[in-house]
Amino acid sequence: MPTATATHAPVTPTDRQRDLARVQRLARLLDTRYGIPGTRLRFGLDSIIGLVPGVGDTAMLLPSVWMMAVAHKHGVPTSTLVKMAGNAGIDWAVGSVPVVGDVFDLFFKSHRRNAALLAEALGQPAQGG
Repeated sequence: MPTATATHAPVTPTDRQRDLARVQRLARLLDTRYGIPGTRLRFGLDSIIGLVPGVGDTAMLLPSVWMMAVAHKHGVPTSTLVKMAGNAGIDWAVGSVPVVGDVFDLFFKSHRRNAALLAEALGQPAQGG
C-alpha cells in the first residue's frame, strides 16, 4: 500500500512579502501601537497584557512562537531563530518580574526586534516606528 507524503507548495516572493507584513503589523500592535503623550515612549498590547500577573507575559509567548514559525517556514537560518527565541525568552523572564518587568516592557520590544530579524533574514528593509 503506498504511503501518503506531505507536499508543501513552494514559498513564493508574494508569500514572503505577505507574511513579513503580517509579522510587522503584529509586532507594531504588541510593542509600539500607543504612545505616552508628551514623551517618545511607545507601548503596545504586550505591555498591557503583561500587567496581568503570571499569565500576561506567558500569553505573550504565543505571538513570538508564531513569528518563529513564520521564520522557519521561510527557511531563515537557525542562528536567526535562536536570536528570536532569545528575545522572546528575555522578554518573558524579565517581564515576569512585577513592576520591573512592566517598566522593562516599555524599552525592550521583543516582537519588533524579531520582526526586524525576520526582515533582515529575508533581505527586506525593517519597518520603522
